[in-house]
Amino acid sequence: MSPAVPAVPAAPVLPAARTEGRYAVGLVCLGNICRSPMAHVVLEAQVAEAGLDDVVEVTSSGTGGWHVGDPMDSRAAATLREAGLDPSQHRARQFAASDWAELDLVLALDDTNRSDLGALDPSLGPEPGRLLLLGDLDPETPGAAVPDPYYGGSDGFTAVLAQVERCAEALVEALAEQQPWSPHRSRARA
Repeated sequence: MSPAVPAVPAAPVLPAARTEGRYAVGLVCLGNICRSPMAHVVLEAQVAEAGLDDVVEVTSSGTGGWHVGDPMDSRAAATLREAGLDPSQHRARQFAASDWAELDLVLALDDTNRSDLGALDPSLGPEPGRLLLLGDLDPETPGAAVPDPYYGGSDGFTAVLAQVERCAEALVEALAEQQPWSPHRSRARA
């Protein structure tokens, strides 16, 4: 008897776009200087590589405002540069309740971030299905939080990069397959 092969989780059905022909994805962590900007740069690069950058917009923000206007953490930036990615354009911003109206999909990087987002002004809060964990897309560890590497060493940033690369790849595949910005979107996984 051969060992069971773990099943690869199916990508979630992505919510439909608010605006036809455009799909906005927001990535959210605590301070917007480590995890979410790394995920932002990775996802943006993968979206461009897939030829979807004309319809998919990527942003990132933090639930806290401590670092607003700051560049990415130097260790996060170095990890991205070592991977051939450009972190230089990032400036931290704080998620605002009004962002719910602009974003089609919000991906929190851990459960605390998701809870904090859900606690914002309930009248402007997420519609069902628009707030997920980025780790829900991880084919290796489905549902796992992206750990905060801020207080650790460079190996933590390397691990974050590997996880967000896997999640971004899965999201880009789902975007390409489902085309949630199209009025004739694929419902193959619905």
